[in-house]
Amino acid sequence: MSSSSLSGTRLRLVLDTNVVVSGLLWGGHSRRLLELALTDTIVLYSSPLLIDELSQTLHYAKLTKRIAALHTTAQALMEHYSAMVTLVVPQQVPRVIAQDADDDQVLACALEACAHLIASGDQHLHSLGGNYLGVRIVTPAEATGLLDAL
Repeated sequence: MSSSSLSGTRLRLVLDTNVVVSGLLWGGHSRRLLELALTDTIVLYSSPLLIDELSQTLHYAKLTKRIAALHTTAQALMEHYSAMVTLVVPQQVPRVIAQDADDDQVLACALEACAHLIASGDQHLHSLGGNYLGVRIVTPAEATGLLDAL
């Protein structure tokens, strides 16, 4: 997918949980994707199962200090992110990534949302060669680069 083929199109993205956590708690390219969703430059999609995974992840003990340092709570972060996304409920979940069924949920969400991109740092997803049934799988840096080129 070239950047010229996306001109004038609001890009449809699914963010893997690792990208969402990074964007909510730190910054960089992952944060930029969340900011772009707030400006309606892109449309973010998620599913109930991915939202549940995010909630579980934000409650990990190793993230407690970081969340407290930001003067927020896991619940507040969940509410903030949930307000940014359009929920879809995948009708089917393909068995593609044998090592991690959660990755299959990301693929199913992207297919149901007719997403242009999946932004992920997950090597299992990237092992698919950068594309799954027409959905590009990119890093957050690659996603922001594509958006900046539009």
